[in-house]
Parts: sequence; structure tokens; C-alpha cells
Amino acid sequence: MRLLVVDDERELADAVAKGLRNEGYAVDVAYDGDEALDKLGYTPYDLICLDVTMPGTDGRAVCRAVRADVTIDPQPRVLMLTARDALEDRIAGLDDGADDYLVKPFAFGELSARVRSLLRREAGGSGAVLRVAGVELDTARHQARRGDRELDLTAKEFALLHYFMANAGVVLSQETLLEHVWDEHADPFTNTVRVTIGTLRRKLMAGGEPTVIDTVIGRGYRFHEDEPSP
Repeated sequence: MRLLVVDDERELADAVAKGLRNEGYAVDVAYDGDEALDKLGYTPYDLICLDVTMPGTDGRAVCRAVRADVTIDPQPRVLMLTARDALEDRIAGLDDGADDYLVKPFAFGELSARVRSLLRREAGGSGAVLRVAGVELDTARHQARRGDRELDLTAKEFALLHYFMANAGVVLSQETLLEHVWDEHADPFTNTVRVTIGTLRRKLMAGGEPTVIDTVIGRGYRFHEDEPSP
């Protein structure tokens, strides 16, 4: 999943981004509202961690601009981060289009849990565990299993599997996967997507099971919606 962290407190923004990257997310950072809007203009994000109080274009203005832009489809989830804990401030942020609200100072564990919860809404899930085609992904414990076998995945493989399972049955192009699973520093001209899919496939099939990731020639890749027959 591709996330954007927006906060003019650079140390906080970098710390949040580092923590989220350690959990396998692809994370970009913007240090003010204008930079955030610029990045939102050409990058599709799944979720934005958005500080409210910033000089110039503040977080509420960014949120309103995102919700008003019909070219941003699908719309990202928005988690507002703010030192303002008054009820009227929380109501105002939600009315601007935020999906959730977290008051500073906060524990990173709570932010991480709220991010997972918001992304599960996007995937249509209600719990921390996704189960698709005989594969089980526990986003809270960062564990993956196929049947009785635990999968030993890198952070990037876990993130790729998460995105595939959240979009089961949908043909995903290499460009789409690069946009949502890798961050802005990824080289679009490398074969990193193909290589990572190859290693993920091998790990999913290491117990002799059939593949759950199909190559759709000329279009991309598709994760099975149902468990394949042996």
C-alpha cells in the first residue's frame, strides 16, 4: 500500500514514515500542504497521514482539495493528525472529508493500528486478517500463511501480497503495482516488480501448492479470488 505522510514537523514526519516503512508500506513524505497537493496530483495514494496545523495550505485545505478533485479516483483514506483535541475541531476535520482523527502526541502503535483499520475498509475487510484463495494474511502480526505453512516473506513481498489480496480478481498492471507497493524512489525502468512477484510466487508454491498469481499476458497479474484446485 502506498502512503503519504504530511507534516511540517520534519522529525515527526520522518519518524512516522520510517515506522510505516518498517511495517512494509511504501511511504512518501511532504513537509507542507503545497508539496502534498503536488504529489497527490501525479501519485495515487491509498492513505494520507495528514497534519492539520501547517503554515500556508493547512491539512484541512488539503483534505477539502482532495475530496473535491474528481480526477483522484479511487480516493485515498485520510487520517488527520493534530494537536487540537477539542470536539469541534474533530468534527470540522471529519466534515472536511477525513476518515479518522488522531490527536498528538500519539503512540506509533496506535497510529499503525488506525492505518491498518482504514486500509481494511478499502479492502472490504473488518478484521486484521485477510483470507483469500487459501492464503491468510495477518496485518497486525505481520504474518502470512498458506494452509498450515507459515510464509517467510520480506517486507516488500508482504506488502505486495497484501495489495494482491486486497484486490483479488482484479488484473493489476506492473505500473499499478509500482505505484501502490513501491515509493517515489523506485526506478520505473527496473524489473523489480517482476522479480519480486517471482520470489513471492515461489514462496507461495514452496509446499507444492498451485499458483494463486496468474500472469495476464499484455496486461499484468491477477490474484485468485478462490482457492485453486490441486
